[in-house]
Amino acid sequence: MRFYLSTLAGHRKGVLVLLGWSMLEGIPAFFGGRLVGSAVDRGFAAGKPLAGVLWLLSFAVLAVVGAWGQRQVFARLGEVVEPMRDALVTRVVEGVLNDPSHRRTPDASAVAMITRHVEVVRDATAGVLVQARALLVTTIAALVGLATTAAALIWLVVLPIVAALLLFGLMLPSLAKRQRDVVMADESTAEASGSVLTGLRDVAACQASTEAYQDVAKQINRQARATTAVAWANSLRATVIAVGGFAPVVLLVAFAPPLVASGQLTTGAVLAAVVYLTNSVNPALHGLARTTSTVVMRLMVALKRLQEAAPRIDREPGAETPANGTFVLQDVTFGWSPESEPVLRGLSLNLRPGDHLAVVGPSGIGKSTMASLLTGLMPPGNGCVLFGGVPVDRVSPAIRHHSIALIPQETYLFTGTVRENLALLAPWATDEDLTAAATMVGAKPLLDKIGGLNASIGHGGEGLSAGEAQLLALARVYVTSAGVVILDEATSHLDPAAEARVERAFAQRNGILVVIAHRLSSALRANRVLVMDGGKPLLGTHEQLLRTSALYGQLMLAWDPTHRKETPLPKR
Repeated sequence: MRFYLSTLAGHRKGVLVLLGWSMLEGIPAFFGGRLVGSAVDRGFAAGKPLAGVLWLLSFAVLAVVGAWGQRQVFARLGEVVEPMRDALVTRVVEGVLNDPSHRRTPDASAVAMITRHVEVVRDATAGVLVQARALLVTTIAALVGLATTAAALIWLVVLPIVAALLLFGLMLPSLAKRQRDVVMADESTAEASGSVLTGLRDVAACQASTEAYQDVAKQINRQARATTAVAWANSLRATVIAVGGFAPVVLLVAFAPPLVASGQLTTGAVLAAVVYLTNSVNPALHGLARTTSTVVMRLMVALKRLQEAAPRIDREPGAETPANGTFVLQDVTFGWSPESEPVLRGLSLNLRPGDHLAVVGPSGIGKSTMASLLTGLMPPGNGCVLFGGVPVDRVSPAIRHHSIALIPQETYLFTGTVRENLALLAPWATDEDLTAAATMVGAKPLLDKIGGLNASIGHGGEGLSAGEAQLLALARVYVTSAGVVILDEATSHLDPAAEARVERAFAQRNGILVVIAHRLSSALRANRVLVMDGGKPLLGTHEQLLRTSALYGQLMLAWDPTHRKETPLPKR
């Protein structure tokens, strides 16, 4: 909540502008009943129909002014809401990435937080700034207008309204609990559905379709029950507000005639009170209660859930500058939790400019985890990862982002031109720089094929093959000034010849090149090879590891049986 309020406070000028236009929007509610009453008392009832018409025309003019004020509110709403939404999305992503217990797998619940909770906050904030703001201004203006026009009737209106609002307020905690149950059920449904969809192969292999269906159906049923409970609570809330809004009209009909007969009120004042009640107070009361129980309640619950799922990051970003471009890993151990078996254990490694390291091992053994440690995305559990003598996660983000580049297997291209995609990380690059980078990684024929740097790329690289998309992603990093490049299976969709060309191109930059190997041919091109098998990693040249590592020898034999002839496998 504090983050949300501080974000809105950062756009206080926009909020104040909205409030200013709100005052203009509330003018018809304040003067409406008074003008109608004057049209009766000073116009039609006094035998002056022209004066009555003029009073009503004045009311019409004010209605147009109020509508114009409302239009200005909508026109400026995005200046407050959209920056707030962007800040919340950033907060959720940072919270997920900095959660040390996160699984680092596709997270359906995190996606649900962004696509549902953040959008709820966005829409609810817009609703508060438009609906609740307007209804509150309208209600206050109408009550003040009623008090100044027909003071004798004000108690007939205020008492039932206050009673209804108090009863409504007592219902809010129960409604909040039910709304939270809906939010949690939505997340559970997304989590269960995401787990099944990302594991369809495992479900089919284990013939577990019935169990998967039952798991998802259980969460859907829970979601349906929670939604039904909210609907019942809202219906009870609507009944309370309806009674509270109708009671003043009944009391007015009962008590107004004697007051008119005694001369305490004029006919116009009674008509003004009716206008205030039916045109302003009653609709505003219903709208305000509806907004509070739906928009505001959903806003509060969603903000609470976002705070729980994306906790405040107390650690400030690093501000240190590395002395050089070397990497030193000292006895690094990493596990996803204190109770789990470490995926990296006792890793020590020195990397200097000009080094070319290949990392090999079975799938899921922790190779990508090592890449995350090198980039500073995750801190080690024990030991330290130093970049230029400084813990890599304490290096200034601006320096780290320009010095270290990680290219993952998943390629990220956005809608725009080829030039915009290639220059994303190097906006200073000229067309000649971009073309030269594409040539070095073997993407020049692709540029010629699709129409050069001015060619358009669809969403997610639509129209390109997976290999073509990888070539563009590689060229995008090649044109940067990054001295450390980590290829995390970034050439998995290229053929062996294209992969070899890419690795040679990056190795010739004389920086540090780390290749998370997709094919073992990458190990033959590297200066050193790191073998990961779940224990203490082994480091050496290709020839050394063939003599000392049974796992490496077996991997090489599986890839190329001719290695049996070159070097005998070590005995177990």
